[in-house]
Amino acid sequence: MTGHHHARSGVLRLLVGFALASAVAVSGVGPLAAPAGAADQYQVDVARHADFVQQTNFVQCVGASLQMMINMIEPGRDRSAREQLRLQQLARKLSPSRRDGTSRRGASVRGWVKVLHREVEQPYRLVGTDTLNQAVKLAARAIERTGAPVGLLVWRGRHAWVMSGFEATKDVSDGGKVTSVTIYDPLYPYGDDFWGPSPRPGVPISVRALGRQFVARRTNNNNNNNQFTTTLQQAYPTLSGKYVLVLPYVPHTPVRRPA
Repeated sequence: MTGHHHARSGVLRLLVGFALASAVAVSGVGPLAAPAGAADQYQVDVARHADFVQQTNFVQCVGASLQMMINMIEPGRDRSAREQLRLQQLARKLSPSRRDGTSRRGASVRGWVKVLHREVEQPYRLVGTDTLNQAVKLAARAIERTGAPVGLLVWRGRHAWVMSGFEATKDVSDGGKVTSVTIYDPLYPYGDDFWGPSPRPGVPISVRALGRQFVARRTNNNNNNNQFTTTLQQAYPTLSGKYVLVLPYVPHTPVRRPA
């Protein structure tokens, strides 16, 4: 690992009244706009607009997401195309082989986590949840506790996003409900013909809008004998059919008991 973990100062702030109205004014009224009409909002965001980088081709979503996450954790690291390529190649190298023998064009979510283990001191792990609401709450609590961003596996496992923050009715650890999230999609502004437009970097979107693209990872159908889906489930048994998060966490320190 390189460097030291620099927690971004001032990531917590309470927004009163005009915050959501301002967000809607920036993004425009549309399906990706954050919900209006809320009174007070509790907000956490660990990113700056300058942290956004676009993937340099249509394959390097993991490399670009890694690049953004690393710069959010350690501001000013490296935003160059050369660095993005290095991270992508490393993630590919650390990705497990496909059991069906096909060649992987991009990098896997497991390679994504392994690169973070090498590049930053903030620990990360892979987590799968059964519902969107569970995933959003878990991501928000992780950002709140660590001051680090979360990776999201979207489009049923075909694309990578970064979640840098959220807005909630109050502290999520104290029972607050998440009302919107802040996403950095390295494919912005292109989006996808099937999944829809890319969220505007740094502009909150509703949880409902998030759920249009952040869906459960593809899974094996028991009535389908397709070799690819069968080996996929064998390779990723804990993530099959789950909402997949690349989640920062606070390491548990064992309590030393007197001898």
